[in-house]
Amino acid sequence: MIQFTRRALAGAPLVLAACATVPKPGSAAPGWADATETAARIRSGQLTPAQAVGAAVDRALALQPKLNFLVASDFDRALASAARSPSSGPFPGVPFLIKDLDDYAGLPTRSGSRSQLPLPPAARNAAIVEAFVQRAGVIPIGKSSTPEFGFLPTTEPAAFGPSRNPWDATRSSGGSSGGAAVAVAAGVVPFAHASDGGGSIRIPASCCGLFGLKPSRGRMIGARNDTKITDLSVDHVLTRSVRDSAAMFASCEDNGAGAQLPAVGFVSTPLRRKIRIGLVMEGMAGNAPTPEVRTATLATVRLLESLGHTVDETRWPTGPEFIDDFLLLWASGAAQLAGAIGQAVGRRPDTALLEPFSLGMAEMFAKAPPGALDATLQRLHGAAMAYDPWFVANRFDVILSPVLAAPPPPLGFVGPDVPFDTLVARLTEYVGYTTYHNVVGAPAMSVPLNWTPSGLPVGSQFAARVGYEHLLFQLAYQLEAAQPWAGRIPPIHA
Repeated sequence: MIQFTRRALAGAPLVLAACATVPKPGSAAPGWADATETAARIRSGQLTPAQAVGAAVDRALALQPKLNFLVASDFDRALASAARSPSSGPFPGVPFLIKDLDDYAGLPTRSGSRSQLPLPPAARNAAIVEAFVQRAGVIPIGKSSTPEFGFLPTTEPAAFGPSRNPWDATRSSGGSSGGAAVAVAAGVVPFAHASDGGGSIRIPASCCGLFGLKPSRGRMIGARNDTKITDLSVDHVLTRSVRDSAAMFASCEDNGAGAQLPAVGFVSTPLRRKIRIGLVMEGMAGNAPTPEVRTATLATVRLLESLGHTVDETRWPTGPEFIDDFLLLWASGAAQLAGAIGQAVGRRPDTALLEPFSLGMAEMFAKAPPGALDATLQRLHGAAMAYDPWFVANRFDVILSPVLAAPPPPLGFVGPDVPFDTLVARLTEYVGYTTYHNVVGAPAMSVPLNWTPSGLPVGSQFAARVGYEHLLFQLAYQLEAAQPWAGRIPPIHA
C-alpha cells in the first residue's frame, strides 16, 4: 500500500463515519457537492479553487491509508495550480484524478504493474487528459490505482495493493477504474477519470454505487482513429451525478471537422417519451445472475414500467462462444505486452515483472493454434454486425441487463493470484454482460439504482446503439429523479 504524508492529518475536515444520509447537492458540505455544484460555488466566490483542492488533498490523505486508491500524488503542483487564475471550462478548479493507464505530464505511468515502476515521469499529457485539464478546467491531484494493465475487473495490483470498496472494505471496488471509483464514492473528489475496454467504467460504477457511462468508440478526444473492433477502450469519467457525466462528455467529445460521430453536446433534460426496452437476464455464457442481482434487475424493470416504458425479455444476438473469443483477443494484448517487456529487460518476463494472470494470458495466446486469432476476429466482427439488427428487429430503443452476475465479491476472489484456470472460469461467469459493447463500439452505462439487503451496490446496465449517448443520458436523468441515489453514502467516507 502506498502512503502519502506530505501534509499532517491534524485538522483535516472529515471523519470516517458510519453510513449516513447527507443533504442534496447545493446544501451539502464541499466534499459531497457534485462537480457541477462545486464549480458553481467557485464561480460565485463561495469557494476558491485553492480551498476546493486543499480540501480534496486533506480528504485523500485521511482516506488513503484505509482505502488505498492513489498510486501517485501531485498535491503540491495541484495546490500551486489552484492558487493561480481560475481555469476555464465547466469545472474550473474542481479537483480530479487521472487513471494510471494514461499519461499525465510530470507523473510516471505505471499501469498497475511492477514492470513499470522504474519509469520516468511522462513528458506530456495523453490527449484525453489534456482535454480534461484544458477544456473542462479540472485540477488533477494525483493518479488513481488500476489492476495490471487494466486486465482484471478488480483493482488488486501486486505492485500497489488492493483498492478497498468504501461500502465494505473487504470487498472488491471493481476494475479496471477501481481506484477512481473508490475516491469518488468515498467523497475524496466529486468525479474522476475512468476508461473502459471491457467494462472498466461500468463495473466499478456498479461495485461502488456510482454513475458510469461508456461512450461510443471514436467519440472522445484522442480516439478519432479508433475504428476497428479491436479498438476496445474508451475514456470518460465516474461520477455521483448524471449532470457531471453529461457536462464532462460535452466538454471532451470530439466535435471538430472529421469527427467520427455527430456531436451530442450537453444533455440536460430527462427523457420525455416512452421507449421500448429489451431485458437480458442471462450472461453471454448463458449463466444466470445471483438471486440478489436478479432481484435488483427486476426492481429496475418495475421502476421503468412505472415510468411508462415497455420492457420485454430478449436474448443476446450472439452465442456463448463470444466470451471465449473475447478472452483470446484480450490474451493477444497480454502477449504483446509480455513480449515488449521481455525485449526491454532482455529476458522472458516472470512473476517478478508480471502478475500470474498476465503471464497466464500470454501463455494462453501462445498455445492457441495457428489462425485462431483470425478466426476469432471474424466471429467477433459477426457478433458486432448482429447488434443493430437486434435493436431494429425488436424495435428496441435500449437494452437493460445486470452489469455483473454478482454483487461486489470479496477481495481475492477474482484477484491476479488465483490459479489461472479457476480465475478464467470465475471471470467467464462474473463478467458476462459488459464486453459485448466494447466490441460493437456502442455506448452503455451503469446506473446505481439498487443495493443488496447487506448494503452492497448493484448497478443496472443500459445500452443503446452507436452514437445514442443522448438517449442514455436522458434516461439516466429520468431514473435519477425517480429513484435518487445521491443520499446514499458508504460507511467509509469523507
